[in-house]
Amino acid sequence: MKREQAIIRWFAMWLEQKAEGISDIFTTDAVYIECWRPKYVGLAKIQHWFEEWNTRGRVTQWKAQQFFHKEDQTVVQWIFSCEMKGEAAQSFEGLSLVRFDAEEKICFWQEFGCNTAHYDPYEYGATPVFKPTEEGVFF
Repeated sequence: MKREQAIIRWFAMWLEQKAEGISDIFTTDAVYIECWRPKYVGLAKIQHWFEEWNTRGRVTQWKAQQFFHKEDQTVVQWIFSCEMKGEAAQSFEGLSLVRFDAEEKICFWQEFGCNTAHYDPYEYGATPVFKPTEEGVFF
């Protein structure tokens, strides 16, 4: 499916650290919202973010696990890992809500992330024991 191919191509761009063909998958007025709050409006801003981010870090994994389609929208479940210069490697799971225009280009992308350090707060009894959030982890 063309939509799935566009999403997988976006993930591959990050893995390859090359934004070749980015204008083939995003509209010029696309909106992109990362799961930890940054928002980029327009293809030029999305491309600048991509290029600048890749000077500071490297995506080591971004893999689609499954897709859900409804009308002009697709939801993709994924797993993501990266290494930022001078920081510990990070991994998280997520979903992205992706909306496509009539030409099947991405016009909206919003990420929702989940920390991969899952645990059972009731493992030791009826009173929950919560683990502190690690420094540098987004969620």
